[in-house]
Amino acid sequence: MDDSDMALRAEWLRRELHRHSHAYYVLDEPTIPDAEYDKLFNELQSLEEAHPTLRTPDSPTQRVGGAPLPQFAPVRHAVPMLSIRTETDTTEGGAVAFDARVRRELGIATDAAAIEYAAELKFDGLAINLRYEHGVLVCAATRGDGETGEDVTQNIRTIRKIPLRLKECIAPVLEVRGEVYMRRDDFERMNERQREKGEKTFVNPRNAAAGAVRQLDPAITATRPLSFFAYGLGEVQGWNLPETHGAILDALAAFGMPVDGGRAVVTGSSGLADFHKRIAGLRDALPFDIDGVVYKVNSLALQRRLGFVSREPRWAVAHKYPAQEQITVVRDIDVQVGRTGKLTPVAKLEPVFVGGTTVSNATLHNEDETRRKDVRIGDTVIVRRAGDVIPEVAAVMLERRPSNAGEPFDMYRRLHGKCPVCGSEIAREEGESDWRCSGGLFCPAQRKQALLHFAHRRAMDIEGLGDKVVEQLVDAGIVRTLPELYKLGVAKLAALDRMGEKSAGNLVSAIEKSKTTTLARFLLGLGIRHVGESTAKDLSRYFGNLDAILEAGVEQLLEVPDVGPIVAQSIRTFFEQAHNREVIEQLRAAGVHWPEQVVEHVAKPFAGQTFVLTGTLPNLTRDQAAERIEASGGKVAGSVSKKTNYVVAGAEAGSKLTKALELGVAVIDEAGLIKLLEQK
Repeated sequence: MDDSDMALRAEWLRRELHRHSHAYYVLDEPTIPDAEYDKLFNELQSLEEAHPTLRTPDSPTQRVGGAPLPQFAPVRHAVPMLSIRTETDTTEGGAVAFDARVRRELGIATDAAAIEYAAELKFDGLAINLRYEHGVLVCAATRGDGETGEDVTQNIRTIRKIPLRLKECIAPVLEVRGEVYMRRDDFERMNERQREKGEKTFVNPRNAAAGAVRQLDPAITATRPLSFFAYGLGEVQGWNLPETHGAILDALAAFGMPVDGGRAVVTGSSGLADFHKRIAGLRDALPFDIDGVVYKVNSLALQRRLGFVSREPRWAVAHKYPAQEQITVVRDIDVQVGRTGKLTPVAKLEPVFVGGTTVSNATLHNEDETRRKDVRIGDTVIVRRAGDVIPEVAAVMLERRPSNAGEPFDMYRRLHGKCPVCGSEIAREEGESDWRCSGGLFCPAQRKQALLHFAHRRAMDIEGLGDKVVEQLVDAGIVRTLPELYKLGVAKLAALDRMGEKSAGNLVSAIEKSKTTTLARFLLGLGIRHVGESTAKDLSRYFGNLDAILEAGVEQLLEVPDVGPIVAQSIRTFFEQAHNREVIEQLRAAGVHWPEQVVEHVAKPFAGQTFVLTGTLPNLTRDQAAERIEASGGKVAGSVSKKTNYVVAGAEAGSKLTKALELGVAVIDEAGLIKLLEQK
């Protein structure tokens, strides 16, 4: 490029970086991932270093961050909050280069003793300066542009990890600097709640943390699950500094500040490289996001000798890892069927390297989320992968949407109303965000879950049929439907990994024993959505036989105690599927049976009464007591409320007994229960 072209390129880069910086720092709506921003920034920085006349006072390279929001009072930093240099070489070469640079600046020979470094994790959050005066938190401010930040004291006070008073610290001024961040699990739960409410989800934990700290209403910040780690100091008055950075962090921890335990003091480039490699291996297992590690010369005396250059300390560097967000294109949208029948739209992507691996699929969660983000085939999107979290489409870059992009996603239209695996009808209940396949017993995608549920101790009670056995039976194609369980022999089972002939024989016996059951257990084992143990018993008592339930319409089902419209429709939808009925008939043909019951639509002695069991009864097990209560028409609940009629308390009864006494609920023991049953 000639001088004119370079000037135009530099101007364009400045405009783009300002635009993206404004979107990220001011609007809390990032438009590109970090890796893309870094590319533009590094290009501008290289241009300016090669041609200093291109550098302007407003260049993004001349400041640390974004301007403060006008709604917050400005806070002038007594000690500027500067950035540190980034080492983009993600190999051990980055550590070697930093150590060599430090030794060169200090004039230390290559054969001299190794330099000691403090090595820390580089948290992905929002930098905050906490000002303590005589041990009390008086002000909290964002980094802002490095010279002036935003007063967010009221919001920071809501973060419980940040102490309002330091332990045994009476220094007139002690400014603690660190990172406000959000744990991955907290972030996922928060986004799930947002999805359930039909509200906007957040792109990543860092963006969520930044948005929470900048809320004008502290009450909103208080609802966000924020955390904090301290990593350094600002202004200090009246406190004798330790001699090393590592000792400073130890002192802050003693003051009650949260300091990450993953830090270490290492020596030489090999120590730095080993730390970088070790943390890379742990990165996916960490409960929070990091995008690299930070190396600091440990000795404060050496730090002072090294000083600063271009507003960056010579004694520190950030050593990056592969980016956890990247840009790619949506080539198609498929639908996957989960173990429980949940239908999840999945973006088929132009393969992209993100979070240390090549990603070609990313979850879109559900139809509502796909529509909220307006993800369409052909869109350019930001893909995020962090830790063991499934890669997801975090945001759409609408300015790059092609003219031939697909229509807004419609699950029913996309699938023509049928499960893509088994062809069963798909259904979505009112108020729910997830579409589901209705062919639970028949759908191959749900086989493992259906078998495990069928074998549960409160359903068909097949002892020995656990996760690992079911996994092998399904993966090997030995069992494809529930009725095939009853064709299993010892020889076939004994051939499974870690099974053995004795265990195989026990399992065959347990399967044979399960043929004799109850109608309620059988109904529970079918895995009908919303039909739990209590509802299965209600259906069994009300109808008395399976055929009556199979033919019951929604109105008849609504006559069953505690069966509402959603449950009734779920039952009806399940039994309307021809293949579900076929599985039921095959199970009956295999010998699964139960005694017929006398149908009693008249009120039973305990009809409408609720019992709660707590503690250990002297003679009856919890299940036996529950069965006797339910046989008389009573309900057994898991918690005590004002609607509870009786609490049956045994030995070592706990909080349920306390709650009953507080509410004035009648409390009886086992003898009292038996007497009540006999009287009724």
